[in-house]
Amino acid sequence: MTLLTLGLAEQFRAQIAANCLWPQTLIATAAVQNVVAGDDGMRAARRPEIMADAAMWLLDQDVASTTGECHIDADVLRRAGVTDLSAYASVEGTQESDLELDLFVDTF
Repeated sequence: MTLLTLGLAEQFRAQIAANCLWPQTLIATAAVQNVVAGDDGMRAARRPEIMADAAMWLLDQDVASTTGECHIDADVLRRAGVTDLSAYASVEGTQESDLELDLFVDTF
């Protein structure tokens, strides 16, 4: 997906923005529940709304200034001014240290 995004960003640089958006942690979805990590994974995940909010912020940016980039949802929201991501925890009271990194992310 990343290589495709970079190619699209270059080919259509003046017309559209093409970016990747990856989750920093597991996202509480049916796939995580049923295939990846079960109940433990759901407790160590963030709600899908974090991806939606990060995508909305990216979509609101100027095409010329935000294209051909790979973003992490939490980093995007921090750039948008969100300093407390605890509202996105799938289980209230979950600490950031209790969250499970996404399969393709290696550090917080």
